[in-house]
Amino acid sequence: MGDPKFSRRRYATPSHPWQKERIDEENELIKKYGLKNKKELWKAQSLLRNFRQRSRILQAQIRYGNKQAEKERDQLLGRLERAGILGSEGSLDDVLALDVEAVLTRRLQTLAYMKGLSNSAKQSRQFIVHGHVSIGDRKVTIPGYLVKRTEEESIEYLLSSPIANDMHPARPKDELELAEQKRQQEEAAKAAAAPAVEPTPEGAVAPAEAPAEVAPADAKPAEAKPAEVKPAEPKAEAAPAKEKPAEVKPAEPKAEAAPAKEKPAEKAPPVEEKPVKEDKPKEAKE
Repeated sequence: MGDPKFSRRRYATPSHPWQKERIDEENELIKKYGLKNKKELWKAQSLLRNFRQRSRILQAQIRYGNKQAEKERDQLLGRLERAGILGSEGSLDDVLALDVEAVLTRRLQTLAYMKGLSNSAKQSRQFIVHGHVSIGDRKVTIPGYLVKRTEEESIEYLLSSPIANDMHPARPKDELELAEQKRQQEEAAKAAAAPAVEPTPEGAVAPAEAPAEVAPADAKPAEAKPAEVKPAEPKAEAAPAKEKPAEVKPAEPKAEAAPAKEKPAEKAPPVEEKPVKEDKPKEAKE
């Protein structure tokens, strides 16, 4: 066994960890290009920083007539042209005007998404890492691979991948299919929201709707008149509620009393007649 390999770090971190503007810009780029973390963004920034630094050095050397600097300038511009970062008629001034998005757009993850191999940049990264994307006949599983200009047209699905089948559900749909599906959904929603119309009998003519009156173009808008304020009428006192007369229930017929039985009259006992005493006349006194 040999000595372990300790690779150098190929990127430089920001000078200050807490800068709100820089953090917001980095988050937007990560979301736009589907990057895994900020390390991938810092790698692209470091690569661009090296190109710009080399361009400034060559410009200074060319001013002093250094022939070697002219050769290195042509080599640098040719490299950037083959990588697709710079055009064929670029110059060292154009290199200084580049931004980090010029490097991020050349990543395999971004180009696979732009060619329509996935529905999003995140899904494009998943396809590449799982081995479903190839460049020509070569399978590439590195999302940050910088695609050359000559390799851009050969990005496609790997032939042995199940996603290469046109009927695979993970494949993105064409714009025409998406538009057709959207139209069908809108029609279904309108049909569900529209009220049910009674069918007219055969031969009957549906009544024509009266055309809406259109105001002439020269007509002036009617001036709004101030509303007349009427004095408030005194509220009438509420009349006392009338008492409802008590309902008189009909008298129930009384039961007829049974005729009392007449008792036989008792016979009075016979009265005995007492003899009447005769009063003697008093003699007149002499």
